[in-house]
Amino acid sequence: MTPPRRRTSQPPNNLQMADIAKLAGVSESTVSRALKDSPLIAASTRERIQRLAEEAGYAVNPVASSLRSRQTGVITVAVPLVHEREAHLADPFMMTMLAHLADALSDRGYNMLLSKIAAHQDGWVRKLQQPGRSDGVILIGQSFEHGSINEAARAGIPLTAWGTRLPAQKYPVVGTDNRLGGQIGTDHLVRHGRRRIAFLGDERLPEVGHRHEGYRHALRNAGLKAHPELHVRSHFGSEDAYASVRALIETGGDFDGVMAASDVIAISAIRALSESGRRVPQDVSVGGFAAILLAEHAHPPLTTVRQELAQGAIKLVETVIAAIRGEKPESTTLAPILIVRASA
Repeated sequence: MTPPRRRTSQPPNNLQMADIAKLAGVSESTVSRALKDSPLIAASTRERIQRLAEEAGYAVNPVASSLRSRQTGVITVAVPLVHEREAHLADPFMMTMLAHLADALSDRGYNMLLSKIAAHQDGWVRKLQQPGRSDGVILIGQSFEHGSINEAARAGIPLTAWGTRLPAQKYPVVGTDNRLGGQIGTDHLVRHGRRRIAFLGDERLPEVGHRHEGYRHALRNAGLKAHPELHVRSHFGSEDAYASVRALIETGGDFDGVMAASDVIAISAIRALSESGRRVPQDVSVGGFAAILLAEHAHPPLTTVRQELAQGAIKLVETVIAAIRGEKPESTTLAPILIVRASA
C-alpha cells in the first residue's frame, strides 16, 4: 500500500505560485504552464512541478489564473535610436545586449518582441505595451526620449531601461556607473603621460554625458584642461566616428590621447590615426567604453572600460518582471572595470 503523501506545514490558502516556483527552482511562468500541462514544458519538469504543488497543497486560484491568462508571455525590447543619423541595429554593443536579453527572457519563460524606434512619436512607449501585445517593455538606451519614458512610467506602463539615472526619473534603470567609467578611463591615459586628451562622443545623450563628466573630472584632478576644440561630438556609427576623427586631425588638432564614448568610436579613431601616420599608442593613446568582443581583436587591442552586459541583461529582465507584478523595483548601477590592453 502506498503511504499518503506528506503535505507541508504551510496552510494551503497562504501558498502562492511564487512559493511553488521557489520550491521547484523555476520561474512562475514555468509553474503556470506546468500546472496547465503545457507541452512547452518538458514532461519530467511538468511532473515534478505538479507533484510538488500537490504535496504542498497548492490549488490554482481561478481569479488569479484568469488574470494571468490575460498576459501574453511576451516582453517588448525596444531600441530608441532617435539620436542617430542612420538608425541601425548592427552596432556590436546592441547585438551583444540583445543576445543576453534573449537568453535571460527565455530562461524565465518569456518571448522577446524587438522594436526599433528611429524617430520620435508622441506616446510611442505606451504603444509598445498595448493590450495583447506584450506584458512589459525593456528599453536599450534612453536616447533623447527621457520625457517620453517618464510619461509612460507615470501612466503605469511596466518598463525599465538600460541607461543612467536622471533628475526627476520615474522609471527604474539598469546601467554602468558612467561617470566613474569615464573617470577611470581618462585617469589611465593621464597616468601614461597624456596631457591633451580628446573626448569623442555626443554628450547630449544621458550615458555619454555622464562619461564626459567623468572625463572632465579626471582632467581637473590631474590639473589638466578640457580643451573645447578636442571635444568631438561623434555619433556611434563607425563611419561617422572615423570621419569625425579625420576632421579633427586635418584641422590640426593637437592631442596625444583619446577617450572615446564607445569601443566602435575608439576603433574608428585608431583607423583614422593610423591612416594619418600617427602611431597608437606611441603617439596617441586610445581608450574605449563597453568592452565588446571586437575590441580585443582591434589592432592594437583596445584598452576599454568594461560594462557587465550579461549581468545587466539579467537585472533588466528581473526589473521589468517585478514591474509587471505591480512592484516598484529600484534602479541598479553596475561597477565599470578598466581592461588594459595595448592601445593605451
